[in-house]
Amino acid sequence: MSWQVRQVYGRMDMRTDVVIVGTGVAGLFAALNLTIDKEVILITKSDMESSDSFLAQGGICVLRNSEDYNNYFEDTVRAGHYENRKESVDIMIRGSGEIIDDLIGYGVEFARQNGKFLYTKEGAHSSPRILFHEDITGKEITSKLLEQAKNRANVKIYEYTTMTDILIKDGKCIGITAENKEGEAFCIYAEDTILATGGIGGRYPHSTNFPHLTGDAITIAQKHGIRVQDLDYVQIHPTTLYSKKPGRRFLISESVRGEGAVLYDKNGERFTDELQPRDVVTRAIEEQMKKDGTDHVWLSMEYIDKDTILNHFPNIYQHCLEEGYDVTKEWIPVVPAQHYFMGGVWVDADSKTSMEHLYAVGETSCNGVHGANRLASNSLLESLVFSKRAAKHILGRQKADQI
Repeated sequence: MSWQVRQVYGRMDMRTDVVIVGTGVAGLFAALNLTIDKEVILITKSDMESSDSFLAQGGICVLRNSEDYNNYFEDTVRAGHYENRKESVDIMIRGSGEIIDDLIGYGVEFARQNGKFLYTKEGAHSSPRILFHEDITGKEITSKLLEQAKNRANVKIYEYTTMTDILIKDGKCIGITAENKEGEAFCIYAEDTILATGGIGGRYPHSTNFPHLTGDAITIAQKHGIRVQDLDYVQIHPTTLYSKKPGRRFLISESVRGEGAVLYDKNGERFTDELQPRDVVTRAIEEQMKKDGTDHVWLSMEYIDKDTILNHFPNIYQHCLEEGYDVTKEWIPVVPAQHYFMGGVWVDADSKTSMEHLYAVGETSCNGVHGANRLASNSLLESLVFSKRAAKHILGRQKADQI
């Protein structure tokens, strides 16, 4: 590799083929789908593992067979209140099998029984189609991708480095400006730039997101007139562990309810169908809290056998135990919290933004897959499908430019 670093006015600027802002699954997978001859710089605002991708619990959806296509499509658009971009939904569903094969090739392990995949079901899904690794699927996928990226000779990763703006020349993006933890500013010039900065949870007092994820790419896009979409579409997750302590909320995965957990009011009575879309369950909980005059409701796993809890949800079990709740014996208090951003920087089917040479992937982007409300466990899949498409489009365009 011929990495170029040059000193400009006392500042160490860099040049590369592709700069990627963010080290979650979207940023990492985009890097891994670029060929070895492309120099890639990844930057992350915190440490490499502080991305929401590491926090994903439930799993990743996959089209199990062609007979499930129509149901999977309908589940996705129904959850999204039929505001989804149908082309994007189709691309995601049809691309799911290839993505799972890619992940397995990178060493990702999903739960199996007698050599066959186990599938779980979550709210608003008409059938089990979600692959999982205990209750830390995001960590399993992201850590394996990060390991691969760190071993690539063409990839360099800079931690505690914040994008402060993008560089523009003749209406095209030519890289970014950044700042390291010492406060030193510098430029990273690149043929192509991929924004994968995650969500906006840091803007909320109660969120399941890391606090440093504050929608930086959205702010920069708006500053430069780059097209954005559906900025008011913010998903609230119905079940996070209630705590009086400030800070990030611990998610109680939707797959817990998919396996049979139920919600109770203050009198120990069920008040809703737990497997409805997230926004519907959230509203039901908020209405019940208002009616009861409480600041949480109760989630019970009494209908899930102990072995399933310990084997499928060991992280949730352990965290709740540390907070003083044994989920195999008692109910836990839960409350809705900000969780996911369906809007973002507008992109087309290849993850291109409205500015040339600028791409956006993952929660940063809005390709229309999720509509007004994301279907559970579609986030990891959507991020992977469309980050791969961004990488392939970059390779195809750069090749065409050389002809």
